[in-house]
Amino acid sequence: MGYRNFPMVPKVVFGSGSFDQLKQILAPQRKDRSPFVFLVDDVFENNTELTDRITLEYNDKLIFVSTIEEPKTTQVDAIVNRIRAEYKQLPSGIIGIGGGSVLDLAKAVSILLTNPGGAADYQGWDLVSKKAVYHVGIPTISGTGAEVSRTCVLTGPEKKLGINSDFTPFDQVILDPDLCIGVPKNQWFYTGMDCFIHCVESLQGTFLNAFSQSYGEKAYDLCVEIFLGDGNTAEESRAKLMMASWHGGMSIAYSQVGVAHALSYGLSYVLGTKHGIGNCIVFNQLEEFYPEGVKLFKQMMAKHQIDLPKGICSQLTEAQMETMIDTALGLVPLWENALGDNWQEVATREKLRELYLKM
Repeated sequence: MGYRNFPMVPKVVFGSGSFDQLKQILAPQRKDRSPFVFLVDDVFENNTELTDRITLEYNDKLIFVSTIEEPKTTQVDAIVNRIRAEYKQLPSGIIGIGGGSVLDLAKAVSILLTNPGGAADYQGWDLVSKKAVYHVGIPTISGTGAEVSRTCVLTGPEKKLGINSDFTPFDQVILDPDLCIGVPKNQWFYTGMDCFIHCVESLQGTFLNAFSQSYGEKAYDLCVEIFLGDGNTAEESRAKLMMASWHGGMSIAYSQVGVAHALSYGLSYVLGTKHGIGNCIVFNQLEEFYPEGVKLFKQMMAKHQIDLPKGICSQLTEAQMETMIDTALGLVPLWENALGDNWQEVATREKLRELYLKM
């Protein structure tokens, strides 16, 4: 058998204040004065503390992107068209600064600048044929693993599915825990739980191997320490959660996620539920699949006084429920990892409906 030959992020800088090295990291990558395009979460639009630290030269451009909704294929296409209309040549690079949504947009835009068609054409596995534009990821919240993964998850006209390819991972990542100062508590929790759930799903999946396990166990232990322990300063917690996110992302690179992510995609596609909170709403109902993980998750919610929305599926039309179930069941690799080859015997339409109605 042939083993997957996975690309990893070739360069990473970690440390408090490392964001200020961005200019010197980018300098050797500039081609003939062609621009760098910075995609920045619009939560920073009125926060000059961050944007003032980005050095714009020549005709570099800062584009603030909205993350009110999960990233869409249409949003990617609009940014790509805007860049093409403004510049005659390809940018020297795309730099994403923000949470998982912005990082996923940056990865997708860098791919679509060198590959024909629209973002929806590449939703799936290994459909990208040309190398992306140089791209850099700078997370400002920790947990999604988007900074290290080979996917960028997008909601398209027909499905919610990532562009999974060897050209997706960033060429450079800057991990500066200080950029996570001031993240609202609920957001911190939901995104951190995305990481915890990655680990639970990877570690209990049938695709598990020593590579995934070594990263997954480390991230899992860090999450338990951060969200249930009391020994860390705020500064230590930020640094450790950044490492948990990295390790959690690496853990699923060589395995896969599972039931929570599959069902969460359904919520997101039909209701527009954000990924982090969607995972939490789903995971809260999955004792039968992940008993130990859900028990710890409930302890973490109690400790941090997190209340999840209830009854979000109670008003669904029959058509919406069917679409939600279709979306979830379409993610075959996730179910195979979670439940094995005979997953369809367990993950029936009736079972999914019953689970969704609990949410």
